[in-house]
Amino acid sequence: MSESKKPNYLPAVVIWATFEAIAVALWLGLGNLFYLFNFSYIGTCLGVGLILFTRGWKHARRFVMFAVGMYMLVYLGFVQGENMQIEGFWYYLFLGVFEGATIHYLVAKIAGPALFGRGWCGYACWTAAFLELLPWKKSPGRKPGLGGIRYAVLVASLVFVVAGMAFGLLDERAMFIAFVVGNVAYYAVGIALAALLHDNRAFCKYVCPVGLLMKPAAHVSLMRVTCDHDKCVGCGTCLRACPMDVDVLDDFRSRRNATECILCLECVKACKKGALKL
Repeated sequence: MSESKKPNYLPAVVIWATFEAIAVALWLGLGNLFYLFNFSYIGTCLGVGLILFTRGWKHARRFVMFAVGMYMLVYLGFVQGENMQIEGFWYYLFLGVFEGATIHYLVAKIAGPALFGRGWCGYACWTAAFLELLPWKKSPGRKPGLGGIRYAVLVASLVFVVAGMAFGLLDERAMFIAFVVGNVAYYAVGIALAALLHDNRAFCKYVCPVGLLMKPAAHVSLMRVTCDHDKCVGCGTCLRACPMDVDVLDDFRSRRNATECILCLECVKACKKGALKL
């Protein structure tokens, strides 16, 4: 572990307070008690997870990923029948429905990254929660030429929804089936890519379109890992620990793969000098 220092619980408090504010605002604004429970639960999980991480529990982030990810996949997705994938966002957005998937995407994946970057990917994604259990935890580096795949997937998801709605092929049942099939496909492709490229996060880097929605706001994220260059000895341990190939030694927002940081804090854990902090 890094050199001893006073625990910083501020990020946990900020995240919890932000989600509580969203929970109360949506509850009062839309008159639906579900939003109070939903966002309070997610915010509490995230806050507790960050506190546990700060106190040195190595499984803290994984606890949060399964607590939030499985809640969204199993309860919101399978039990409530809500398509929480990007196709669900397009579908409800074009219907003019401001609830469920549209609110989720606005908070977690469009506006939220201005506060916590791609933190969703590191703490709540149900796909990544299982992919991270695979044995290829160290990134072998980015593969040139594969980055365009997720742009194609993003466009394909949009075309699927627009065409389906135009021809009257999509309804709640069809969107639920698309949610099930989509998740099976995501897990299958994610596992295959991880095995092929020896990289658990290959799916996140090259296929998942959600990260593209996060990029604009993530570029100005308030929560980001920074380096104290007076403590840094340039050993490169943190760079090798990063699963997303972010140059955490560069404090500029234009640093390599800046908007790809999922706030997993593997770099912070790896640094023996305590040079990195959130």
